[in-house]
Amino acid sequence: MSLLVDPRSLYRKPPYAAPVQEPPGTEEEMDPAADHGEDSYVGNKLLEGRRALITGGDSGIGRAIAIAFAREGADVAISYLSEHDDAEVTEQWVMEAGRKALLLPGDLSSKQTCKQVAEAAVAQLGGVDILVNNAAFQRARKKLDDTDDDELVKTYEVNFFAMFRLCQLLLPQIPAGGSIINTASIQSFDPSPELLAYASSKSAIVSFSRSLANIAIEQGVRVNCVAPGPVWTPLIPSTLSKEKAKMFGAHTAFGRAAQPAELAPLFVFLASAQASYVTGEVYGATGGQMPL
Repeated sequence: MSLLVDPRSLYRKPPYAAPVQEPPGTEEEMDPAADHGEDSYVGNKLLEGRRALITGGDSGIGRAIAIAFAREGADVAISYLSEHDDAEVTEQWVMEAGRKALLLPGDLSSKQTCKQVAEAAVAQLGGVDILVNNAAFQRARKKLDDTDDDELVKTYEVNFFAMFRLCQLLLPQIPAGGSIINTASIQSFDPSPELLAYASSKSAIVSFSRSLANIAIEQGVRVNCVAPGPVWTPLIPSTLSKEKAKMFGAHTAFGRAAQPAELAPLFVFLASAQASYVTGEVYGATGGQMPL
């Protein structure tokens, strides 16, 4: 029996039903349902005994990372806004892998929440040696004037400031061999006009990560980015128009959006000792849209 699978037909192609959701969206309302590797990801003890904090870990890419990390042997702290049902599902998958799961709700746009999340993760996991900054805020606007000051500030507070603050809080205690992984985007390099605020914040993440890599390696900690293209997560039907969500990912070489399960192995690699000579890099998974 062949193990080869045509990646073009591995998952459903658009058009998607994509019922409209209120931001930030939930997994339960997704149509089609997203794949986070629940039935497919097999661990190989690459992260045995490690302790990870994943922001935005309740759903989408964050849930897929949490499942993969747990199956690789890591305990996982899951930071999320307020999507308690989604977070509890992720928690259950982590525990089914035999690992400790810690739920940390709260709005990371607050400096105080960042401090509370960092302190709780360190206290209850006994330290953090993998930090994944994955939480994101996005709104689509047709004109520049449609984005007001509050929305612009919120975008940067969640996407950039929270990452910056968590790195400040946690890097000092990350031991040599540890890893920080920040979720950027194809929008960092090929921005869509309707995502101007989001795209610019993602560009800032790339610059920050490359700069921090040179600082963190002085204590043996690696810093890298993953830059996804279109990925089927609750953020899409809750922030894009019905028309764009319906055909999401159709323009890629694969003719479809990525599923979160297809991104998780990149995060595992970057967190593991297999990436021992990798820092300051940006790993793209853009569906063939552009080299990073």
